Amino acid sequence: MTLLRERRPKAGFLTRTGRGEPKWTVEPEPTAPSKPNVLKQSGTATFPVALKRDTDIRDGFVEVKFKAITGSEDRAAGVIWRAKDADNYYVVRATALEDNVVLYKTIKGVRMSLNIVGRKGGYGVNAPVASGQWHVLRCDFARTRFRVTYDGRQLFDVEDATIAQSGMIGLWTKADSVTLFDDLTYGDFK
Repeated sequence: MTLLRERRPKAGFLTRTGRGEPKWTVEPEPTAPSKPNVLKQSGTATFPVALKRDTDIRDGFVEVKFKAITGSEDRAAGVIWRAKDADNYYVVRATALEDNVVLYKTIKGVRMSLNIVGRKGGYGVNAPVASGQWHVLRCDFARTRFRVTYDGRQLFDVEDATIAQSGMIGLWTKADSVTLFDDLTYGDFK
C-alpha cells in the first residue's frame, strides 16, 4: 500500500517520541520512486515518528524507500512495527552519519539497541547509507524473530519477546534529520 498519493497526510497519522516539533509534510519530489509525492520530515524532535493508526499487525513486514537529505545531529530513516503508541515500539533505522543499520526497542520512550542473532554485544551492522540517494529498508517480523533487509540485502536477524502483541506500523527519524519517504508498504503474514 502506498500512502503518499495525497497532498496532505491523513489526520491521526503523525506523532513523536520525546520532545520537539516534528514537521511531516507531503510534497512533490521529482526523484521519487513513485511520483509525484513523498512524505518529508523536516522538523526537529527527539524521535519524529509517523504511526499508521489504522494498522494492527503482529506478524508481517514493513518496507519503505527513503532518502536522507540533511542533518547535523543525525541523518536517519527507520521503519516501526508493533507500536502500541509513540513511546512503545520496535524500530530499525539506517543513518548516513554513522553508515550503519541498527534495530531497537523503545519502551516508555527509552530506546535500547538489540543484539544480533549469533553475536554478543555490538551495535547493528555497518552499511553504506549515502545521503541524497534512495535506499530501501525492510523488516520482516514473526513471533520473536525480526529479519532486516537493506537495499535488497539481508543484513541480520534479531530475537526479542518484549512486545509480543500486534500493533501499528510507521516511519521514524531522529533529531534534525531531513528525510524523504516513499512507497511505504506493509502486510500480515497469514
